[in-house]
Amino acid sequence: MELVMAFFFEAMCDIRSLVPTNDFNYNTDGYEGDGTEDGKSQDGSEPLRFIDESPTMSPQLCASLGPNGEAVSPTPPEGLLPGGDIEKGLEMKKLVLSGFLASEEIYINQLEALLLPMRPLKATATTSQPVLTIQQIETIFYKIQDIFEIHKEFYDALLPNIQQWDEKVTVGHLFQKLASQLGVYKAFVDNYKVALETAEKCSQANSQFQKISENLKVKGPKDSKDCTTSVSMEALLYKPIDRVTRSTLVLHDLLKHTPKDHPDFPLLQDALRISQNFLSSINEEIDPRRTAVTTPKGEARQLVKDGFLVEVSENSRKLRHVFLFTDLLLCAKMKKTAVGRHQQYECKWYIPLADLTFQTLDECDSCHSVQVPEHEIEEMKMKISVLKSEIQKEKKAPKGQSRVERMRKKMNEQESWLLMHSPTIPFRIHNKHGKSYLFLLSSDYERSEWRESIQKLQKKDLQACVLSSVELQVLTSSCFKLRTVHNIPVTTNKDDEETPGLYGFLHVIVHSAKGFKESANLYCTLEVDSFGYFVSKAKTRVFRDTSEPQWNEEFEIELEGSQYLRILCYEKCYDKSMLNKDDNEIVDKIMGKGQVQLDPQTVQSKNWHMDVIEMNGIKVEFSMKFTSRDLSLKRTPSKKQSGVFGVKINVVTKRERSKVPYIVRQCIEEVEKRGIDEVGIYRISGVATDIQALKLAFDTNTKDILMMLSDMDINAIAGTLKLYFRELPEPLLTDRLYPAFMEGIALSDPAAKENCMMHLLRSLPDPNLMTFLTLLEHLKRVAEKEPINKMSLHNLATVFGPTLLRPSESESTKGQHITSASDIWSHDVMAQVQVLLYYLQHPPISFAELKRSTLYYSTDV
Repeated sequence: MELVMAFFFEAMCDIRSLVPTNDFNYNTDGYEGDGTEDGKSQDGSEPLRFIDESPTMSPQLCASLGPNGEAVSPTPPEGLLPGGDIEKGLEMKKLVLSGFLASEEIYINQLEALLLPMRPLKATATTSQPVLTIQQIETIFYKIQDIFEIHKEFYDALLPNIQQWDEKVTVGHLFQKLASQLGVYKAFVDNYKVALETAEKCSQANSQFQKISENLKVKGPKDSKDCTTSVSMEALLYKPIDRVTRSTLVLHDLLKHTPKDHPDFPLLQDALRISQNFLSSINEEIDPRRTAVTTPKGEARQLVKDGFLVEVSENSRKLRHVFLFTDLLLCAKMKKTAVGRHQQYECKWYIPLADLTFQTLDECDSCHSVQVPEHEIEEMKMKISVLKSEIQKEKKAPKGQSRVERMRKKMNEQESWLLMHSPTIPFRIHNKHGKSYLFLLSSDYERSEWRESIQKLQKKDLQACVLSSVELQVLTSSCFKLRTVHNIPVTTNKDDEETPGLYGFLHVIVHSAKGFKESANLYCTLEVDSFGYFVSKAKTRVFRDTSEPQWNEEFEIELEGSQYLRILCYEKCYDKSMLNKDDNEIVDKIMGKGQVQLDPQTVQSKNWHMDVIEMNGIKVEFSMKFTSRDLSLKRTPSKKQSGVFGVKINVVTKRERSKVPYIVRQCIEEVEKRGIDEVGIYRISGVATDIQALKLAFDTNTKDILMMLSDMDINAIAGTLKLYFRELPEPLLTDRLYPAFMEGIALSDPAAKENCMMHLLRSLPDPNLMTFLTLLEHLKRVAEKEPINKMSLHNLATVFGPTLLRPSESESTKGQHITSASDIWSHDVMAQVQVLLYYLQHPPISFAELKRSTLYYSTDV
């Protein structure tokens, strides 16, 4: 409690120091002095200095913390004047306004200094040698122009009122209008962290921009002899965040010196109310560098990074909120609280960064937790998708709200389970004076981010710290206000208005990369988010011994409600003596990583959208376009009947005089020869250009097809087989039988289901049945190698089910009201997977025995 009170007292003292009682110089925006010679005040004393080029504490936090650290809203002053002296009060009001007007001029100059480089940067963005991309410029300078115009208009309106001051002058309407435009600041605050990160990355990647951002020239006030001041871009970007608090403090003092019966009083009161509500709403969303509590030495402890991670503790998984401060790592869990009560954290453990090391596999004795089979993960994703679809339908039904709430609760439980059990990548940390800890992450991207953030802080001169129980309690309780990640990443924690993400296929071409200092063996991996976590979807070939790799490889990536694409660039390690091991897997060195948002409007155009990801000085050039799921699975018959793709299967087998198409037999043979041990076979995308080359070869019946198959990447061959089935004019299990398959798989009685499902196979045309049985036995052989290739029967059913079994266009919309892309994705997919899984789990099925068997049903299905 003593520490909390001391922290609060310091904060309030800092605030009051912003409002001088003698000269009303509201000079609080990084400008030193009041414009007089040598930076001294008019009476010759040293001026008040409030400059802070890298602020560690948000003024909002200071202004709205109570004595126990709780958020409070200051009550407006009552309009009392010192000694009841109205005339003196009006003079004081003028002094307050004059001081604020002077600081407003400085603030406008700072905004102008930020805008100055924006125009030439935009001009070069469209040239052959851009300093920044248009997207980067818009991110860094987001809303600055709007804020500048708001304050310029305010300044121009306020200035003549001060110059022609008398007791009848009113300014309340100007402050009320200023407060009403705080929505622009909300947009700026929401983007602030991204703007800072983008500016920092661009500075690292571009020395020209670094020079610009480190030395921006701010004009001094009109009456100042100092023409300009050099300020960094980071410091200037903080000014809008700082400014709202300054305006709020001024409103307090203006009300104090305004009579209650003055026309300004209700207007200023309203402006103060709006400002306070705004500060309260964003108090927990701004600068992640805010001070949580000072260390015993008086140094500021700042929050650098936080997020939800899965910890393996006592051989079970626990969801934790992990906070990285400038001198320690703190692991907390959310306490259960009564409805309506503020959430609270309980500290599980902390490690001073001076004592933290990263643990290797050899040092870890028992870091294993029970892994959930992947088919259970896939089944849960299917259940969530179906539930999402039901919720959307129920929303439109009359009196469906109570049912929606029940389904939302169920979906929250399912998504939380998925979030807990899907991560598999280990991240181990160790206290050199104590215990070791294991987290599981879903992506190498997150592991790299946490490791890099910790190592960056460890480069500083850190001292081991030991927190007393009171200090630990204060720090843990501050985490609620300091956190930058507020909610567990599940759908039920998002607003209904938020974009549901993209469902379908993203085509990505990874072109090339530049910026490597030395030649190396380089490759890239592609990840997309799905159900709250990221999944690796594709990998380029290794480009050997080069500093400028030219991959030019195209991939088709399936999206399941995805909003982001990540590209990670690695150096392949061939020297066994240099290998690092993590969880029994070889870990190649990450050279850089980057992420782009999948904007539906950008990627859904028919044309390719080219972009560049900048990562630690490395630039990776790529292109992408998106195809929705309904369009991608739309079957278009081939106009060239001489080929095999898009041609009816009976036409191909008749022409070839075969029972199973040649393409199916050859691809299966090659996969079984050298791809059956490949991790993620049939799930990992092959290079699209390789797949198209194989497609052309099969279509033209080239003599070199066998040579091409033996030389081609195995994922491309697997992709060619999938593409063949997807491009059939109708699915392998036929449009006609689709409704019957859906009804059959839903039967509860095992005997009835067996009879129905076998009868449906017998009802297939012979070429379709023979091909299906051939594929079925092949997939079973692939699944036998699941411990090596990580592809279970369920995984394979998930890959092939929706391709082999698909409703016709008329059937898919009959009686259905599909309202969104997620509905299209979830509609019947679970049943399609279950049909294929049923046959995969069935004992071997013989074509001859099927045909000899007695029919239990009419042949007319």
